[in-house]
Amino acid sequence: MKDRRKTISRVLRKNQTPQEGKLWYNLRNKQLYNLKFRRQVKFGSYVADFCCPSKKIVIEIDGGQHNEDLNIEKDKVKQKFIEKQGYKVLRYWNNDVDDNLEGVVEDILRNCGIE
Repeated sequence: MKDRRKTISRVLRKNQTPQEGKLWYNLRNKQLYNLKFRRQVKFGSYVADFCCPSKKIVIEIDGGQHNEDLNIEKDKVKQKFIEKQGYKVLRYWNNDVDDNLEGVVEDILRNCGIE
């Protein structure tokens, strides 16, 4: 199972959504207040879009499929699991990233304790 999750993480990194790419461009290489973010991070059997381990923050970018009943429930279970690991989960819709990337980044910084 470990090898499968590792493979899934690699595939997801190579096939990121345009919105994940936009946000990653702003988070990568410690360019955001020297915060280290990782992408496609494993949490048990789940994979989170982005994670800042030092601030215990996980970021999920959700497309329209996450607004369907089955996926809403799956996301709740995943979020609870990640929160039990001591992380705060921040969720943004694709259109938030497309239409208000600056606001998303500001919200991430605020949740990391940077005003």
